[in-house]
This record gives sequence, C-alpha cells and structure tokens, in this order.
Amino acid sequence: MIVRDEDESATLRGRLARMRERAARDVPPLELRRAHLATLEQIVRGHGASIARAIAADFARSTHETDLLELFPTLEAARYARRNLAAWLKPQRVPIAPYFWPARARVIRRPLGVVGIIAAWNYPLLLTFGPLIGALAAGNAALLKMSELTPHTNELLARLTADAFATDHVAIVSGGARTGKAFAALPFDHLLFTGSTETGRSVMRAAAGNLTPVTLELGGKSPAIVGLDAAVGVAAARIMSGKCRNAGQTCIAPDYVLLPEGATDAFIAAARGYVAARYPNLRTTRDYTGIVNDAHFARLTDLLADAAQKGASVVALHAHFDRPDPATRRMPPAIVTGVRDDMRIAHEEIFGPILAARTYRTLDEAIAYVNDRPSPLAVYYFGTAAADIARVLERTTSGGACINDVMLQFPQDALPFGGVGPSGMGAYHGRAGFETFSHRKAVFEQAKVSGFALLEPPYGRRFRAILRILRR
Repeated sequence: MIVRDEDESATLRGRLARMRERAARDVPPLELRRAHLATLEQIVRGHGASIARAIAADFARSTHETDLLELFPTLEAARYARRNLAAWLKPQRVPIAPYFWPARARVIRRPLGVVGIIAAWNYPLLLTFGPLIGALAAGNAALLKMSELTPHTNELLARLTADAFATDHVAIVSGGARTGKAFAALPFDHLLFTGSTETGRSVMRAAAGNLTPVTLELGGKSPAIVGLDAAVGVAAARIMSGKCRNAGQTCIAPDYVLLPEGATDAFIAAARGYVAARYPNLRTTRDYTGIVNDAHFARLTDLLADAAQKGASVVALHAHFDRPDPATRRMPPAIVTGVRDDMRIAHEEIFGPILAARTYRTLDEAIAYVNDRPSPLAVYYFGTAAADIARVLERTTSGGACINDVMLQFPQDALPFGGVGPSGMGAYHGRAGFETFSHRKAVFEQAKVSGFALLEPPYGRRFRAILRILRR
C-alpha cells in the first residue's frame, strides 16, 4: 500500500486500528510464527532477482552486491529465527525467595501487539525485513514505512507482502516527510527506526506523545584503529572493502581511520592496490554502487571541497577515475589526510566512499580521540596483541565492535545489533530482536498451601517473631 502525503494520517490510523483488532484476538502459536518466517524466506528466495533489479533501479547497485549484502543475510536471519524460536518461547523458570515456598515463578514472552518499523533507503530489503523477522517471531502484527528514496523497491515489496500476508497482519507503506511524521506519531506498541541521528531525535519526540517505546538504529562516525603491531596492508584492504561496498552508504562502514605515525603512505599504497584489483574499470564496472541521489552526491562533494579549502589533502585511490561524476553519481574512493577538527569531514557522518585519516603516537592517544567524540555504532581494531585488543574493547564505548575486520559483526544473528547514546538505543537481530518485540510477563503461581498466610493480620507476637527471622 502506497500512502500519499495528502491523506497519510487518516489512512495510517485506519490501518493501525484494523491491525490492533487482529492483534487483540489472535496470538499466533509457535507453528504459525514459523510459517510466517518461512513465508518471508519464500518471498526473498522466489523473488530475489526482481528485488535486486528494483534496488538497482532506485540507485545503481550491482545485483551481485545486493545478493551478498541483502538477500543472503535476510534469508539467514529468517532461518535462524525459525530454527531457534521454540527455545526462545519456552517459559523461563526463576527462583523465588524461600519465604514464598512452595510457590513458583516464571517469565513468559507475549506479543506486544502492533509494531511500527521505519526503514532506511540504503539497504531497503534488509532494513525492512530484518526487524520484521523479530516482530513476527514475537507474534506481532507489523506496519512498515519505507523510504521515499526507493520507490521501485517499495512498490515491489508492498505487493509481495500483500500477496503473502493478510493486510491487517503485515503491510508496507511509503510516502514523503509528512507521511513519516504521521507514522512516527501513531500509537504503536513499539517503534523501530533506522536512519540518521537527527531524524531519530524527531522520531523519538513523536513517539513520546504516545509513550511508545522505541528502538533507534542510528549511525555516527565509526572509527577503525590500525594498531602499532597491525599488518597495515591487510588492514587497508579490509577497511577499504567496507568503505567500497554500497559505496560506503552503510551505517556501520568505517568513517575514519587512526594510523600509527609513519604508516600513512603504506596504508594509502595498500588502499590503492585494493581498489585497482577489485575495480579495475571503476568508471563503468557494474560492481560499484552509485550515490543514491543528487542531494547526497552534492553533500559528499561539498565535504571534500570544505576539507581541501581548509588545507587537507584529498588522495584519489583510482588512477583512471579520480573525480566524482555527477552524470552517473559515481564517487571514486578517496582518503583525506591532514584532517583538522574545524573541517566538516571531522564531525559529520560521511556515509560515502571517503575515508578520513589521522595519525597517533600511542594507543592511549587513539583511544582518547575516539572517546572525545560521540559514541559510534561500531569500533574496529586491527592488531594482534591481546592486551591491546582488550584495552580498546574495555576503554571505548560503541554499539558493537569487530577485531581485524569491519562490518562483520552485523550479519551474526547470535549477536545483538544496536547503538549506544547518539548512535542509537535498543537492539535487534536474532534473539535480541525477539526480546525487543516481546513483553516479558512476570508470572507468580501460588501453591495450595501458602507460607505467606502466616503474615496475615491480626498482627501480633507470631507476626513480629517471623519478621525478626526474615530480617536476619
């Protein structure tokens, strides 16, 4: 269902009301939840090629890259949830204080009701179906808002979900800023948003009017620290791999790199070697992604211009394609050295194939640089010394971390994914997603004989004696 800006509020509220009616009368059992997850798998498996083409129509991305970065992890996430759901649903026995014996207590998971999901444009399938997997596993209905920047993908996924699910169970809507504002203000039982930190603030303000709990998956400037003992060539290749996939338009892509003094030239040489080997014909290859629209392209070129005007060096990483092409919105990978704090590139999230580079003398100096800035979604560290790895993990705050690679913490379904502070709140993926979209209901079950009856009034000598014993 595509909702236009002029009628968003009434249409969305009507759809939510119908979903609430369904959620109130229908709590899906285990096998039905598994069937819902299998349906998502069937959509992705049966229409993967069409989905990849739709994404390519929205912004020029290799269909192979979509297969690797969206189709495959979405399938894996659905399979993982389906296989583990029975264990997640088992009641959790918890101990009770001895003076309540022989009663029992347990925690059971119940659906919240109707979940709202606001997805981002950069991975329109994964960031829509990913949280939907957790919502369906937990037994909820779900209303999903996709970005207006991916109209072809929106139309296709809306049609495919409408064919596979009842419209009062799962539905996809689209629209502009007014629709997004109206969507965030709906009284959902939980709202998950993926996008920028600034928009996340607006979403949280809108949700607060209904006391709707929120999960915010934001972003920020995720650092890559190349340790003093790291293999610089390996680190450069893996960092550039993360920076080039989807042309750096990834919330957990490395935003800047901290290099030991004296290692910059070696890092740049290795980065150039990686780009030349992976994208020999960067201007025309179908393996490299374009920037999503003119506004984002202009933002990236402005970042480079601002840095160059203030004294930074912009180092092109491809010999035959070293300038952004506005006609195709292709942005060649580049490293910016000589970065200072007065440059926009030092404090704005880059979200493109540009890597800011700075140097440090000691690992403590690198850690202090990270900690002086808002907590990022990820920290990446390259090195072999166990003590240094432990120091980085213990002394930095981030949503997640990856050692000796980048971004691979995301597709691990057994790991929670989420931010901290300015990079987000809450988490999903795997069991974490199931828990996020479930209510943990506390259940106390009294026995036929209750020891607590000894504390009933009238209060006298026996009552005071028992209390004295309990307080010891």
